[in-house]
Amino acid sequence: MTAARHKITAEARRARLGPRHLLAPGTRADTPEAVADALVALHATDPATVYLSVAARLRNASVAELERALYEDHSLVRMLCMRRTMFVLPTALAPVADAAAARSVAARERKNLAKVIEEQLGLDGEWFAATQESVLAALAARGEATASQLADDVPDLQRQIVMSEGKPYEARPRITSRFLGVLAAESRIRRGRPLGSWASSQFRWTVAEPHPDLPVEAARTELVARYLDAFGPATTEDVKWWTGWTLTETRKALAGIDAVPVALDEGDGYALPRQLEAPPAPEPWAALLPALDPTPMGWRHRDWYLDTDHKAELFDKTGNIGPSVWWNGRIVGGWAQRPDGEIVTHVFADEGAAARRAVDAEAARMAAFFGDVRIRPSFRTPLERWLSA
Repeated sequence: MTAARHKITAEARRARLGPRHLLAPGTRADTPEAVADALVALHATDPATVYLSVAARLRNASVAELERALYEDHSLVRMLCMRRTMFVLPTALAPVADAAAARSVAARERKNLAKVIEEQLGLDGEWFAATQESVLAALAARGEATASQLADDVPDLQRQIVMSEGKPYEARPRITSRFLGVLAAESRIRRGRPLGSWASSQFRWTVAEPHPDLPVEAARTELVARYLDAFGPATTEDVKWWTGWTLTETRKALAGIDAVPVALDEGDGYALPRQLEAPPAPEPWAALLPALDPTPMGWRHRDWYLDTDHKAELFDKTGNIGPSVWWNGRIVGGWAQRPDGEIVTHVFADEGAAARRAVDAEAARMAAFFGDVRIRPSFRTPLERWLSA
């Protein structure tokens, strides 16, 4: 007979979220680097998410502090890695994420673009390599440059390809963005300061040095240990989904760390030994997290902190979450920024006066952080659309 697995309740998991993961009042971080370290990586598909995720967890939210970390100290780096998703993560962890996930993503990106260029434009690998060197030389000469400036310096970047030929949404874009995206995925170049506000999705580019070549399996083991430290307890499916690995790769990485099999409401899972003890009840707390925040995007299974009846309101059709309101470890509603800058919230059920005051206080705090900046999530969800209108 096999020994019964340690049971970890949903209540215990929610209690752990506040002080460890969401950094509730009393445990909030002092620096953007500390926030990123606590969460392993910040989702950056939508540029505004990085700033809003950090602002929700800092004692004193500051755009300047995050810009310093990204563009001056380079203590945080933006890179395409797990699940072919853009993240911002601590620079010290970047080589691990590169070997564990980004390297294979970059190889696929290069292969796919090279195939399209050869099939549609008749240009081979030698052309690709020569154009790459021209781009790097032009960027080194400028110091930093926009995609448009690089296309002026290297006219081959202005070549066009056909996307979705024959469809109503057929497009003929330049190869500029995809070509630069491949070089960025390989860490040959990196995104610098945005052209507009901190919420802008247009970046300047600078030359970068590729990451050290770490062994893949050791890197996966380290990454899964970091994931469980922040997101555990979690199921094998949670880990597989978050990393983008195959099931075999996921199981092998889990076998290489000091993880303990446990029983969760959604099935068998893993936890670090210290996570077996029931955490103390945290002080009441509220949080307004942005669309694609790393916390609600951290698990494949979400029923332990989200009522299934509200999934359709909070998520789009491909599984991207919109802005969410949290109270004591549960998602209890959503929020949006209206065109005039007002932060409006909607809570699904009455959580009491304390919750209303805490949510209102967080809404005021986030409104002050936004200032004159206006955003619209890249992935719209039903509740966000309704609230913003």
